[in-house]
Amino acid sequence: MAKNSSSSDVAIEKWKRDGVYIDKRGKLRTFHHKKLSRKRCGSLRGQGWKYGSGFVDGVFPVLSPIAQQILDFLQQEVDADRVWGSLDNLSPSHSTWDDLINVAVQLRLNKKWDPIVLLCEWILQRSSFQLDVMCFNLLIDAYGQKSLYKKVESTYLELLEARCVPTEDTYALLVKAYCTAGLKQKAEAVFAEMRKYGLSPSATVYNAYIDGLMKGGNSQKAIEVFQRMKRDGCQLNTETYTLMINLYGKASKSYMALKLFDEMRSQKCKPNICTYTALVNAFAREGLCEKAEEIFEQLQEAGHEPDVYAYNALMEAYSRAGYPYGAAEVFSLMQHMGCEPDRASFNIMVDAYGSAGLYEDAESVFEEMKKLGITPTMKSHMLLLSAYSRVGNIAKCENIVNQIQESGLQPDTFVLNSMLNLYGKLGQFENMEKVLVAMEKGPYEADISTYNILINVYGRAGYFNRMEELFQSLPAKNLTPDVVTWTSRLGAYSRKKLYQRCLEIFEEMIDAGCYPDGGTAKVLLSACSSEDQIEQVTTVIRTMHKDMKTVLPI
Repeated sequence: MAKNSSSSDVAIEKWKRDGVYIDKRGKLRTFHHKKLSRKRCGSLRGQGWKYGSGFVDGVFPVLSPIAQQILDFLQQEVDADRVWGSLDNLSPSHSTWDDLINVAVQLRLNKKWDPIVLLCEWILQRSSFQLDVMCFNLLIDAYGQKSLYKKVESTYLELLEARCVPTEDTYALLVKAYCTAGLKQKAEAVFAEMRKYGLSPSATVYNAYIDGLMKGGNSQKAIEVFQRMKRDGCQLNTETYTLMINLYGKASKSYMALKLFDEMRSQKCKPNICTYTALVNAFAREGLCEKAEEIFEQLQEAGHEPDVYAYNALMEAYSRAGYPYGAAEVFSLMQHMGCEPDRASFNIMVDAYGSAGLYEDAESVFEEMKKLGITPTMKSHMLLLSAYSRVGNIAKCENIVNQIQESGLQPDTFVLNSMLNLYGKLGQFENMEKVLVAMEKGPYEADISTYNILINVYGRAGYFNRMEELFQSLPAKNLTPDVVTWTSRLGAYSRKKLYQRCLEIFEEMIDAGCYPDGGTAKVLLSACSSEDQIEQVTTVIRTMHKDMKTVLPI
């Protein structure tokens, strides 16, 4: 391939590098570049880039002018021949190597996987640089992110053929790639591969597995791996505990998150700002603002400066607890302390005001976000739509849906379900049916939530025939009724005190493999007209679902 490139290609300039970087505390520091340079390579060879952090040698290097040119070019150019042709013009020096690795890491931070593939494949296939495990690791990571697990496997084999020694990062990235592709058995096989070489899986590898399982929605398996990690005597680190605190927080089990946090400190494992933020988030999800504030204070006492994620977590706590003005105080404090709110911060405030019925305040925050140049996402619009939907303002909701389309976003199923629900609440069945027709014809398919809304609305209005028609149509649409569907259908007959019909539907529900929850039990009980019927329902429910005891009257 020709090494000459057009004028639009990367210009190669000689530049005397200053050894400048920003340390972990954000301070500008310098080093003597030649003293750090290692034999046959630059300073960032072999052990530099660490999986998960995106940092190199514990610091975040400032890109040199040449590195910045390469980065800009790679982010704009997609033609592989042109990219490789330009890279061919780079001198094979130590400083060039460092520039290329810094660019690859920056691309990784920007989640630009295709340019990383082009760059690393060029290094491995075309350049005169000595093959290095760090380059293989970056390539495995990029292919993994793109769910190209076959490419991940071939890259790993190339690594072994090149006589490079896999690092713990290599194995962690393999595990992560398999999890991303939903291949848990292959992820397990990585542990066997490590043991074949006499290596004990480290916390880095276990953490990658737990993280991958969590992202794949397999929390129970993640808990099992965590327990196995303990049994195997693997040293749990800060990231391990932070992952598990996040897991329990998302499952609304803040008591378990706190238990792990206490265990962590008893094991002399020091929490970092991410750990504290995860615990604040755990309490926030359950609206436990006092506990969230207590942990937020501990974060500061530990010497950490709260970042936007920590402030957002605390704001969320007040929002979930129904205290919008408490969230607003945190929002103001954040700005006063010099921490710039991000899009999530504004979304939390729109939700806080909207959930409290303060729709004008919600819209005011929404407009402020736009004035500051922060583009509202679909979620931003949805939160504002929910605010006006709560107060039944159809005109405003329709206007917001139009704004969504005008901004280049396509209304999704959630947006259309919200409009369905609003029309239904206000008895505008004709408009509701129009939305349903549009959903059935449009790019967004109606989901089970769509039909739950329709079945609930028609059931409450007493239109039993239309309700049953919708329910019976579900199998043909490849939709399975869930507990909400069955309970909504039951509710229609329960309001008319049709006890026998309710029992028939309840039996259908059980036969279909759908088990009742507290709401189902309450609906069944409300259908009862006598003490005997109440006793019969209570006995049936308690026998088949012991957990229901707490919601049933004795």
